[in-house]
Amino acid sequence: MNKLNTIHTMQRHALSAVAAAMLLGLSACSGMSTRDQNTAVGAGIGAVGGAVLTGGSTAGTVGGAAVGGIIGHEVSH
Repeated sequence: MNKLNTIHTMQRHALSAVAAAMLLGLSACSGMSTRDQNTAVGAGIGAVGGAVLTGGSTAGTVGGAAVGGIIGHEVSH
């Protein structure tokens, strides 16, 4: 049970770090167009979603970022 708690704690820390990085990164969006902002936000949300759904795998995070970025880009149409 101790090992399982350690894994969950590490996942929570990783998710918190990603969320903090997203918040700091979004402050750089002030000079971006709406489409660019939507793409960046979509990629960030997709990365977090992909990481959560795949247990933190790199492929899931990158795949989620790619899909989220495409969806965010297309929302502006």
